Amino acid sequence: MNDARATWRAGVLFALAAFLSWGFVPIYFKQLVQVPAPEVLAHRIVWSVLFLGVYIALRKSFADTRDTLRNRRLVAGLMLSGALVAFNWLIFVWAVAHDRILETSLGYFITPLLNVVLGLCFLGERLRTLQWMAVGLAVFGTGYLTVAYGELPWVALLLGFSFGFYGLIRKQLPVKPVQGLFVETLLMLPVALGYLLWLASSNLGAFVHTDRATDWWLVGTGLVTALPLLWFINAARRMPLSTLGFFQYLAPSMSFMLAVFVYHEPFTHTQAVAFASIWLGLVLFSTDAVLWQRRRAESSLV
Repeated sequence: MNDARATWRAGVLFALAAFLSWGFVPIYFKQLVQVPAPEVLAHRIVWSVLFLGVYIALRKSFADTRDTLRNRRLVAGLMLSGALVAFNWLIFVWAVAHDRILETSLGYFITPLLNVVLGLCFLGERLRTLQWMAVGLAVFGTGYLTVAYGELPWVALLLGFSFGFYGLIRKQLPVKPVQGLFVETLLMLPVALGYLLWLASSNLGAFVHTDRATDWWLVGTGLVTALPLLWFINAARRMPLSTLGFFQYLAPSMSFMLAVFVYHEPFTHTQAVAFASIWLGLVLFSTDAVLWQRRRAESSLV
């Protein structure tokens, strides 16, 4: 019993570390607003490959990585998922640099609800009543924003859909999380490295051409990418995914508070209505998840 409790507590600590770091990550990328988003993305890919490669070497798990690279189907799938996650990173970095952290928060709040819709459309999953209501509230919230402002909340939608499709693809690929991210970024490496070399040869890049602090911030993007994922994996190994799912709202909540209370982005009545609708949808979504897990547990005892 004590071992199980200690394992669960360790899982909670790892989950808090992962989701709090994802929630506070806008602060990190605010230090790089002077660097164009495509260049930040390229550095994020290059240094992620390096740090993940070191981690895999220390774990002596290159055999799994080699097997993944030899599987053409997996490589094709990871190339697509790598392109999606790179696009997601690009939009996020751009949004942070342009004072649109509130929209990134909205995007990651609606992602769980988008995942339900993607499961319905592509995996043949059926939605339960509360799930339909949750999705309906999310549609109402984004629709309300669109009508009020006269344009789609495209940052939120691009982040939500890119990450949702990323999860959909990764769910169907039999590859471990660390190896998957390493191979994804490795496949993006030639483009990222080529772009950085072109910038360097043209004296257009920020790296080693601005100041040492900026250089270290760029190098650190690899750790900012890799460490939260590793903490998340350790959390997932120690606690049920149904419990871990409740932590996923921590990151966009922290980003929301940073946007409003630290960076003083405008939070209008219209946005309040939209966020309230989506938050209510998430409450229904979470309630449905708890009730469904409870029914499954009861049926397994019969």
